Amino acid sequence: MTQSAITWALDMPAPKKRHASKNRRAYIFGLEAEQIAAALLRLKGYRILSERFKTPYGEIDLIAKRGNTIIFVEVKGRSNLASAAWAITPHQQRRIIAAAEFWRSQQPFTEQEPDYRFDIILIAPGQHPQHIENAFLISQ
Repeated sequence: MTQSAITWALDMPAPKKRHASKNRRAYIFGLEAEQIAAALLRLKGYRILSERFKTPYGEIDLIAKRGNTIIFVEVKGRSNLASAAWAITPHQQRRIIAAAEFWRSQQPFTEQEPDYRFDIILIAPGQHPQHIENAFLISQ
């Protein structure tokens, strides 16, 4: 590249930022929230069975086990814990339940059938993660 081409390139206005960068930041924040949630569960003695398990009904953020209990965890990361909690709608709960039932149908349990639970972990910057056990039931 010649000196005049470099000068010309430097004089060009910077490209406009697109909304994709905001979406990418949200995506990365979500991945980080899931990593924090997995670490929290490990500290509580859970073994992570699966992360971001995809089914025809949707994705389960985390599946973990401790003792004879398997938990299906929805992780929500938002700017504050209240908005994270409100982000879990009845529609999402039904989707998570359907995905969990799909996962369960794929598991060949040779031992005693485990207990199942639906938990939520809320993540917000500068605040301790909040783990809500039995956040919703299949009958909801």
